[in-house]
Amino acid sequence: MILAHDIDGDGPAVLLLHSGVCDRRMWEPQVPALARTHRVVRPDLRGFGDSPMPAEAYADADDLVALLDSLGVAEAAVVGSSYGGRVAMELATKHPGRVSSFVLLCPAHRGVDPDEELQAFGAEEDRLLEAGDVEGAVQLNVRTFLGPDGDEATAERIAQMQRRAFEVQLAADALAPGPQPERVEVDPSRLAVPTLVVSGALDLAHFREVAAVLATQVPGAEHVELPWAGHMPSLERPDAVADLLLEALRR
Repeated sequence: MILAHDIDGDGPAVLLLHSGVCDRRMWEPQVPALARTHRVVRPDLRGFGDSPMPAEAYADADDLVALLDSLGVAEAAVVGSSYGGRVAMELATKHPGRVSSFVLLCPAHRGVDPDEELQAFGAEEDRLLEAGDVEGAVQLNVRTFLGPDGDEATAERIAQMQRRAFEVQLAADALAPGPQPERVEVDPSRLAVPTLVVSGALDLAHFREVAAVLATQVPGAEHVELPWAGHMPSLERPDAVADLLLEALRR
């Protein structure tokens, strides 16, 4: 399966991987700036946006390699937000020659156990979905992950993307035997590419801890904490993140 995707610009490839509450539309504010100097590839991972979730075994990292192969891209700089950050590290773990550098924005990482706050969020999301209150689960995600700089229009954009993700994923839950994602274990000490880890000072404590751990364990990683940011800095202050990404890509 070739993931649904958009391509803009020309130049060295940069692969933008969305968060778990969004889809490829989350990067629209950064695309014009990045596309002036780069070939910008934005996929929807399986279960998000326009990429369905078939009842089969798959790995997000393999899906991304199939997409890059179809585009004739041998190597790309990879920017991953939250869940997309975890997938970026899985890509480099399974296919190390395909990643030239990382920018990890408030990344997820299985190597750090969820704390009580994040477990409580997950339990409440499960409760709402089991009760059939999809809209309640959508709004829970928006409240939890959008930082204080996100306005009402941004909150509604995230709600639209999260609503779509639930629609695709709940449909997949009804399949038999259902989707079978591969679990890829990431060893940060083996991610030997230039890496910038970005955290938000107003993010959940779990993700701040993940950023600190990765900055320590990934060889040579840089760590920048944005004092104004929650969990979704690219949507909270789009221009500031576009500038940050361009500077990281130049380096």
